[in-house]
Amino acid sequence: MARYKHYSYDQSVMIPISFKDQIVSGTFEHTLNYVVDNELDLSVFENRFNNDETGRPAYDPKILLKIVLFAYSRGITSSRQIEKACDENIIFMALSADTHAHYTTIADFISRMKDVIKPLFLEILLVCDDLGLIGKEMFAIDGCKMPSNASKEWSGTHKELKKKRAKIDRAVERILSKHRDSDLNEVDESIRDKELKQIEKLKSVSEKIKNHLNNEEERIGRRGKPIKSNITDNESAKMKSGKGVIQGYNGIASVDSKNQVIVHAEAIGSGSEQQTFKGMVEGTQQNLNQIGHEENAIQDSIILADSGFYSNENIDYLYDNNLDGYIVDNQFRKRDPRFADAAKYKPPKKEWSTKRYSISEFNYDPKAKTCICPAGKPMWHQTKGALVDGKPMQSFTGYKKNCDSCPLRAKCLRKPDQKTPRQVAFFGEPKQGKMKRTNLMKEKIDSEKGRYIYSYRLGTVEPVFGNIGYNKKLNRFSHRGITKVNAQWLMYCLVHNIEKISKCKLAV
Repeated sequence: MARYKHYSYDQSVMIPISFKDQIVSGTFEHTLNYVVDNELDLSVFENRFNNDETGRPAYDPKILLKIVLFAYSRGITSSRQIEKACDENIIFMALSADTHAHYTTIADFISRMKDVIKPLFLEILLVCDDLGLIGKEMFAIDGCKMPSNASKEWSGTHKELKKKRAKIDRAVERILSKHRDSDLNEVDESIRDKELKQIEKLKSVSEKIKNHLNNEEERIGRRGKPIKSNITDNESAKMKSGKGVIQGYNGIASVDSKNQVIVHAEAIGSGSEQQTFKGMVEGTQQNLNQIGHEENAIQDSIILADSGFYSNENIDYLYDNNLDGYIVDNQFRKRDPRFADAAKYKPPKKEWSTKRYSISEFNYDPKAKTCICPAGKPMWHQTKGALVDGKPMQSFTGYKKNCDSCPLRAKCLRKPDQKTPRQVAFFGEPKQGKMKRTNLMKEKIDSEKGRYIYSYRLGTVEPVFGNIGYNKKLNRFSHRGITKVNAQWLMYCLVHNIEKISKCKLAV
């Protein structure tokens, strides 16, 4: 018969713990504890308190900052979970000196970080610079799209939201009419109660949409047309990402190539990154100026950006300011001989895709700017005079009612069950001014030196997003509104930079 060691839950053990000894040299928490105590000017928090003579003593901002940043480093964003960790985790206890702030105090502290995060970020950046972690030789700029604390189901233009509200109101009226008709008959009370709750819910939703339409102005895109707003968080945006369409924000970062230190960062409520390029370059320069570098600190640096930042305006900005930049277009890999046989690794196209009508089979009149599809139906002139790589473009889209009933749709659309109509684009002769610079950029990228330099972009900025998203578990912004989301993004960038400091073995 087996024998086991004796054990009993009815016993006590007294374990002496020194909080100071728990913060071990060489760890992230040790570096965090040191820089908060010795390198950061926390006087920015002083104006929050007016309790020097009366009132209850407040928690020291040093303590709250330490536990929040350490929680972010462990992938904990919930204020309740941070409070719980301070009760159960020995490292949290050591950093907080065994103080136990309520989760509402922690949540309030985090929500108000938007007012003080920028100077704290710059002070940590100064520490990185003093330790020689910033090389200024190359900066990679990129964006990381993440969902926000809002559902994409509550997005739409004002016209779409009005239509949705009208549909909800009709549903409420339909249920009420059903109740009136059934008043003379016996009805199961459980069904009636369920329907009454549904009516209250629908009315609440309708009122929520009404308040949004009355209080929020229509969001207008760069092309001057209405774009989708969101009832829950109107500053977030619906955007395409690697994980499908999300409702969220885009965290942009400018990363130094020497040790992957984030030099400048901001969050935007847009999936388009083109309009942020100039601001990111200038923000990088300004941050370096504020930590003591010369006025033109990035003049001799290399700036890398992917195709999301490609535009004529951004290329002009680089050339006008004599900056050595590399912004690739979305066709640069097709021109790269190293990817010449890439097509054979792609899955074979379906048989129906080879039967698709080519652009040459559409009757385009460049003078009248009209287009007739192969079925003889006129198409809608969607884009007029846009420039793509310096070439004027005219794009046309088929009318949905024509495409849905067209007998030739299997030969025209990419997929037989495609719901969107066919689109075609025609290009004119290039305009010399714009085309010249885009051609120069393409030649620069396609050169052997250009391909070699641009290859550093992937290894510079992508590991940063991997660290924040995977190691630090930031896969969703937990706040609402651009100012709070931007503060949360900067706090995670702050944690990333402190980790860089800890890895260089800061002597303390």
